[in-house]
Amino acid sequence: LSEGPPGLERRRRAFGRNWIPPRRPKSFLALVWEALQDVTLVILEVAALVSLGLSFYAPPGAADEACGQASGDTEDEGEAEAGWIEGAVIVPVCATRVSPCPHVCHCVPTCVTMSPVSPACGQASGGTEDEGEAEAGWIEGAAILLSVACVVLVTASNDWSKERQFRGLQSRLEREQRVAVLRGGHLAQVPVADLVVGDVVQVKYGDLLPADGVLIQGNDLKIDESALTGESDHVRKSLDKDPLLLSGTHVMEGSGRMVVTAVGVNSQSGIIFTLLGAAGEDEDEGRDKKGKRQDGAVAMEMQPLKSAEGGDTADGPGTRPRGGTKKEKSVLQAKLTQLAVQIGKAGLAMSAITVIILVLYFVIETFVVQGRPWVAECAPVYVQYWVKFFIIGVTVLVVAVPEGLPLAVTISLAYSVKPPEAPGALPRHVGNKTECALLGLALALGRDPEAERAQVPEEHLVKVFTFNSERKSMSTVTRRPGGQGYRLFCKGASEMVLRRCSSILDAGGSPRALGGAEREELVRRVVEPMAAGGLRTLALAFRDFAPRPEPPWDDEAAVVGELTCIAIVGIEDPVRPEVPEAIRKCQRAGITVRMVTGDNLDTARAIAAKCGILPAGGGGDWLCLEGKDFNRRIRNDRGEVEQERLDKVWPKLRVLARSSPTDKHTLVKGIIDSTIGDQRQVVAVTGDGTNDGPALKKADVGFAMGIAGTDVAKEASDIILTDDNFSSIVKAVMWGRNVYDSIAKFLQFQLTVNVVAVIVAFTGACITQDSPLKAVQMLWVNLIMDTLASLALATEPPTEALLLRRPYGRDHPLVSGTMLRNILGHAAYQLLVIFTLLFAGEVLFDIDSGRAAPLHAPPSEHFTIIFNTFVLMQLFNELNARKLHGERNVFEGVCANPIFCAIVLGTFAVQVLIVQFGGKPFSCSPLSAEQWLWCLFVGVGELVWGQVLVCVPGGPQCPGPSGGQWPEGSEPDDQDELDAAELRRGKVLWVRGLSRIQTQ
Repeated sequence: LSEGPPGLERRRRAFGRNWIPPRRPKSFLALVWEALQDVTLVILEVAALVSLGLSFYAPPGAADEACGQASGDTEDEGEAEAGWIEGAVIVPVCATRVSPCPHVCHCVPTCVTMSPVSPACGQASGGTEDEGEAEAGWIEGAAILLSVACVVLVTASNDWSKERQFRGLQSRLEREQRVAVLRGGHLAQVPVADLVVGDVVQVKYGDLLPADGVLIQGNDLKIDESALTGESDHVRKSLDKDPLLLSGTHVMEGSGRMVVTAVGVNSQSGIIFTLLGAAGEDEDEGRDKKGKRQDGAVAMEMQPLKSAEGGDTADGPGTRPRGGTKKEKSVLQAKLTQLAVQIGKAGLAMSAITVIILVLYFVIETFVVQGRPWVAECAPVYVQYWVKFFIIGVTVLVVAVPEGLPLAVTISLAYSVKPPEAPGALPRHVGNKTECALLGLALALGRDPEAERAQVPEEHLVKVFTFNSERKSMSTVTRRPGGQGYRLFCKGASEMVLRRCSSILDAGGSPRALGGAEREELVRRVVEPMAAGGLRTLALAFRDFAPRPEPPWDDEAAVVGELTCIAIVGIEDPVRPEVPEAIRKCQRAGITVRMVTGDNLDTARAIAAKCGILPAGGGGDWLCLEGKDFNRRIRNDRGEVEQERLDKVWPKLRVLARSSPTDKHTLVKGIIDSTIGDQRQVVAVTGDGTNDGPALKKADVGFAMGIAGTDVAKEASDIILTDDNFSSIVKAVMWGRNVYDSIAKFLQFQLTVNVVAVIVAFTGACITQDSPLKAVQMLWVNLIMDTLASLALATEPPTEALLLRRPYGRDHPLVSGTMLRNILGHAAYQLLVIFTLLFAGEVLFDIDSGRAAPLHAPPSEHFTIIFNTFVLMQLFNELNARKLHGERNVFEGVCANPIFCAIVLGTFAVQVLIVQFGGKPFSCSPLSAEQWLWCLFVGVGELVWGQVLVCVPGGPQCPGPSGGQWPEGSEPDDQDELDAAELRRGKVLWVRGLSRIQTQ
């Protein structure tokens, strides 16, 4: 096959690219349409359209006539009060023309009083009408529609930018996946997407196969095909039996080479993903149709967390990560879902009660107390009143439903996930690190590894016993030149290989017998001192076989025995300078660090002491066990793991050496299932090998190494550390806690607004038959507390202070005692201010009262002051919401978050424009400078009141520097400052599988 670029391009055109096209992203118009499907907004749209239609409606035959308050009457306050005195009503009388309703006409403003025997239509409030205001009835409906349009555009814009960002992250991650390809006689690392049919790909232990192919050379190759077939047993592949390799499967043992036969959509995984995409589209259509038939209440309750429960992601709803489904719904997601549903139900109940009370009050007052009969021609009057009441109820629902909650979750996660930095910061060894160390030894001895490899090409290998966690060694059989027979080379863990050695080379290179006593002496005098110094020891050995008879190569016990020891080498894996400090920070943050390794116990203990996992002086009663001793302690006579036995071991266990994948999984599962503590333990696991996969998948959080990690480990993990640095785990903890705190800050702010706005709208509507906060104003408040607040509070950068407290724990309530104190305390302050202004504002400011205003009365200064004060209190309370644990300095670090500053200042500027120039659409009347100062004064009072609330006990807290027991006796040191460069370097996390972004 031609290996030049023209040949590659020709094959690419003929057989396709190794790329599975993602589902087409939704267009902006599609996102707009989705946003319009929100049940709350649909209700608002319908109510606004009905209100808008009624404002242009006139009874048949009386185009110019109005019925009572239908067209925007204005009235003197005295007339409003007198309209119901002694059952009399005020009716305009016209001598020129009489309408079908004998009590209604439209001409000169000469008025007489009539007895209740001749009732007027719809005079619930009574009054006269200015001709210019007769056309103002459409403004409120139009303003609501305009506000809904703004909310929809903002929501669609956020979704669009979020989807673009996640797709960009996914495509970048895919571009960085590379595979070893043999082209032109040389191995080259090429992007997976550049593979073409006919390429020869090298596959090895831990790889995820990128395309379909046929095996052309293999060494003890075993494949995990469970992702395709569901069978958990590994499938052995060989040239004469089952040589087909399928994309999407994992190499669990051995190595080999394959020639690519199908790529992209033509490969096995490509076919499946194509079918999944088609099924996903059909499923979406069915779900949409079903959703339209759903009960409105249920749809409304579940809408807020649509995205948090696995809504559309970059991969589309019809796909899932290749590794299968991860774990059950995360703890945080479950708490958020439960909270959102409860708030949605409460808001729905409050809005329904509000509407029912308003309608009943109107009906009883109009038809029972005043005794007016139903007049068909005046039906539009009554309907318009009822539409107004319905809009008031919807405003309660708009504020109550926490639509900004999934947005806050997504923004805080997206803010903590940054693209990997440019490679090159660390030296990269391609392949296994132990093999690279041995190649370095060969170079140091003056030998050329490539020349040695050329003498024995891989296709001439007779048998390979690949390394695995059970063998702890690797053996390769080659043919000796000249037909002199065969030679086996073996390397592996010193103890394992030495047990199989019957001889050893002396200083002159001649073999001599190796007895049991000398073997023990070799271990005690050479292996143990090396391991105690933190060196990983390997024994190198060989064995020669005669050409006849040919040994039974499949009998490993017979072949890998009677070896001759060549040497014992020590490999140093030096502890990076930053690791001890990182482990100290973990311990200070309440995280217990344990080392689980396949290394020798002495080596593991020495490295643990260097890292700080064990005390340097050897103090303490911590356990350091080997796998066999660990199993002896936790299993009963029948070999079954007993949780009670395990609970006696794991709290003091710090090092587990010579462990198998089963041991790692057993330890993780045992700690998770343990009930000896006050709360269930949260376990994170780091790993890079294929044998770490089960433990990574079982853990609450799995960290895989981005450079040294195998594809199997990466697929099983949640987070990939792109620099393979343990200190990045500390930053992951810091960013993770910051995400949790950002969501808590948003909840603290939003629930305060919810409580106040719902109570004000409900109480105001029930007492004054009107809401002090109008529908358009509520939409603006909803925008402040949802979209803008989530952006402002979810983008707070993390600080080292987050590492100065213990973890929250799985059972920690989402709304803590301190948060509840802040929510209720600030709500009480705001309600006191709002109700004082509502019932005494006209006296305090010497202005006309806005209560009992007609249906389409012009905006009043009274209700404008209430609206302005309410918004300003939210802006200043947003500063209070930045602190969760009773900190007094709410301005600390505020300048480090320019997004927060820009949103608060921008919101204030827009509020000024709305109040001064919003007019009828926003139901606002311009305020004077003095009135503005009083509004600001009350708003600033939120900061003062926040300082008062800090003095009130707020319930139990997570132990901080001054409370709680620090693990392993480590006392927190002085808080380290985190400079901007270090903070940026900390953003090295790359979340694997974008569907998990919204479920973790």
